[in-house]
Amino acid sequence: MTPGGTAAFHTLGCKLNFSETSTIARDLADAGYARVSIDDAPDVVVINTCSVTDQADAKCRNAVRRARNSNPEAFVAVVGCYAQLKPTEISEIDGVNLVLGAQEKFNLPAHLLAAEQTGAVVVDVGPIKEVKSFVPGFSSNDRTRAFLKVQDGCDYFCSFCTIPLARGRSRNASIAETVVIAERAAQSGAKEIVLTGVNIGDFGKTTDETFFDLVQQLDDKVAVPRIRISSIEPNLLDERIIDYVGRSERFQPHFHIPLQSGSDRILKSMRRRYRTELYAERIECIRKNMPLASIGVDVITGFPGEDDHAFAETYEFLQSLPVSYLHVFTYSERAKTTALRLENSVPMGVRKERTKILRTLSLKKQRAHYERFLGVPREVLFEDSTEDGLRFGYTPEYVRVGIDESTVAANEIAEIKLTTIQAGGFMLGLHVSSIR
Repeated sequence: MTPGGTAAFHTLGCKLNFSETSTIARDLADAGYARVSIDDAPDVVVINTCSVTDQADAKCRNAVRRARNSNPEAFVAVVGCYAQLKPTEISEIDGVNLVLGAQEKFNLPAHLLAAEQTGAVVVDVGPIKEVKSFVPGFSSNDRTRAFLKVQDGCDYFCSFCTIPLARGRSRNASIAETVVIAERAAQSGAKEIVLTGVNIGDFGKTTDETFFDLVQQLDDKVAVPRIRISSIEPNLLDERIIDYVGRSERFQPHFHIPLQSGSDRILKSMRRRYRTELYAERIECIRKNMPLASIGVDVITGFPGEDDHAFAETYEFLQSLPVSYLHVFTYSERAKTTALRLENSVPMGVRKERTKILRTLSLKKQRAHYERFLGVPREVLFEDSTEDGLRFGYTPEYVRVGIDESTVAANEIAEIKLTTIQAGGFMLGLHVSSIR
């Protein structure tokens, strides 16, 4: 493709993917491509895929179809986790021109230049075990919040997960290099930086440093009002980190901690590196240090061997924990995972019913979390998007707040008195004062 055209991006999946899409977009901008919407007939469309959900194939195909509907002549490149795992299948999708794996996606401009010389579909997906380099970056399409990539890959090989197969071993840049990227994110105008990766608590394995060291250095050196930790494994969230976040003015009182099951037998079968006792200890430590903190939980329903007793253990354990919300996933089989060899598969209807039960519990947990803030003034960072005359933002404790859009600006931090809880999963508030 000749530089100087237009390029659009469609991202599926996690915050890490959004960070990496921004890195790829900056590379294409440097190569002369102007960024446009996927619906603006772009010359190039980059689809950054995810392998976590069971709808990866359908979502990829829908994105390709959308790109072709916008511009039948568009050059479509599919990259990312799903591309790494299923390159042949993707290359056979009508309308796909280029498929790039975990490392090759960061050399997209060169691939576009080479594509001028061939009319065939190009697939460049190297062996994941050979991927050892780390490409840093941060998302830049949301000026309120930047997702800072601090780590990639995973060494855990949980029995249900394909991420190590799609992204390789755990790796990271040095703290000094990460701080430089974080400073760039702050200089871009973002008032909140979210630390993201595949297994961020494992930061430092390739540089002989620790995630706790990183937290301290970011807090000390990066001039941004807010820093938030994304998902972190309970066995890697030690008391030093919790205590430090509780005392920090920048780090927000919000944790998202995967549980996956409340049954120790199922956790062992999943090859998780903790048991429910440790998990409960981490929650107790957070509540002791930060009584109002938000605590989110990932949980999987219908894993092989999850009988009625194991599900009851999970429900009762979650019900007993003072957490704020749940992200509930229905287990789906993944090729090349060891869970495929496990017996006692749970019928899909039972899996979905258990997911429904836990999502109802999540709504109750979220409402209880929100009720603690009724009548309380909180600082809210507001975003660009508006809906039905309301502008939305989040408190430090991850309470979603809506307010009359005429009273606050995007990327403004304002003190808001929280007044009512809405059925849509947010609170309404009244403007008290602007802060910055």
